[in-house]
Amino acid sequence: MRTTVDIPDPLYRDLKSKAAGEGRSVKELILRGVESELQLTPRRRRRPVSLPLVRSKQPGTVALDNAKIFEIIPFP
Repeated sequence: MRTTVDIPDPLYRDLKSKAAGEGRSVKELILRGVESELQLTPRRRRRPVSLPLVRSKQPGTVALDNAKIFEIIPFP
């Protein structure tokens, strides 16, 4: 389908420059942006980050310095 969109000149210059820098056409860049906005292309799911838990004898208080952190968490 064809459509007409008015893009301000400064924005179009930036768009054209970005497209050229990526070796794409302006049309490809616009379609990629529309697909991204509509989420038509599946996005890669990020794996959840697993952070180490630091147990405390007194929950709610944290008295850690770097030396204690290195004792608790094994670093390579």
